Amino acid sequence: MSQNSLRVVWVYPDLLSTYGDQGNVLVLERRAHQRRLDVQRLDVRSDQQIPTSGDIYLIGGGEDRPQRLAAERLRRDGGLNRAVANGAIVFSVCAGYQILGHEFINDLGQREQGLGLLDVISTRGEGERCVGDVLADIDPQLGLPPLTGFENHQGVTHLGPTARPFARVRFGKGNGTGDGTEGAFNETVFGTYMHGPVMARNPHIADLLIKLALDVNALPPVDDRWYEALRDERIAAASQPA
Repeated sequence: MSQNSLRVVWVYPDLLSTYGDQGNVLVLERRAHQRRLDVQRLDVRSDQQIPTSGDIYLIGGGEDRPQRLAAERLRRDGGLNRAVANGAIVFSVCAGYQILGHEFINDLGQREQGLGLLDVISTRGEGERCVGDVLADIDPQLGLPPLTGFENHQGVTHLGPTARPFARVRFGKGNGTGDGTEGAFNETVFGTYMHGPVMARNPHIADLLIKLALDVNALPPVDDRWYEALRDERIAAASQPA
């Protein structure tokens, strides 16, 4: 990959793109263009093969049946696993996050095999659905400001020993386990329950993915006034007493 180009793959927009998650692709493209990077974007529908030559793969959320179909097709295809083996970066949201784990509960109430790219297992929660604004502190290792987003899920995701929590919640449910964790990550694969779209609220996540893909420590600064205004608004809203 050239230091001046980036190949971005949006996985199954026809199945996994709820709550404006496609906005993550737009924000990532915008942040890359602001750094004068040439972005090659490929939207891969569920009847197409997943290319293995991408630098960053983005996966959104979806309803239960589309999630099962997506998992079946991604397992059969194998391209995303091969891309990760080649060093690609993956960022997933909600249903996409669950698919990247070892297993989740599908729309038929059965255990559905995931891709095993994150050491997590998702079950179905017995209590209230996790819905509402979230404010969380991202793992200090990643060097990012607090996470703000919107969650809407019944799933509960348990982290295994090789997965680290993406963040720890101040407000909200996150993984739904009651331990304050939100999302999970390893060196190149990230998962979160945050919609919003999450990168519009947290553009520094897009910057992190770009840096990892380019293997650089820093990016040129950009004008973040619009993003910061949105962040301040949502953080203030999430901090209000219920």
